[in-house]
Amino acid sequence: MKKRTILGVRACTWVWLIMMGLTLVTYLIGQLGLGGISASLTVLAFALIKGQMLGDYFMGLKRISGFWRWPVVIWLFLPGGLISVAFTLVG
Repeated sequence: MKKRTILGVRACTWVWLIMMGLTLVTYLIGQLGLGGISASLTVLAFALIKGQMLGDYFMGLKRISGFWRWPVVIWLFLPGGLISVAFTLVG
């Protein structure tokens, strides 16, 4: 079985690096004391993206089609969407 690589690095390593980058940006947002609705929605979006990446690459859901992929997608985006609406209505 041949491993897929980009620039000689496996895809799962790229995903891990991207997730660490998003985590670092989230940390910096907190350390800089940035607030407001835009910072909150940015952090929420990063969390949703990281959750989707985790499910796709590390839980193996990228190769699965049909019913079994939907519970994770719904679990991520339904609460995320409701939280976004709540932030938008309050802000």
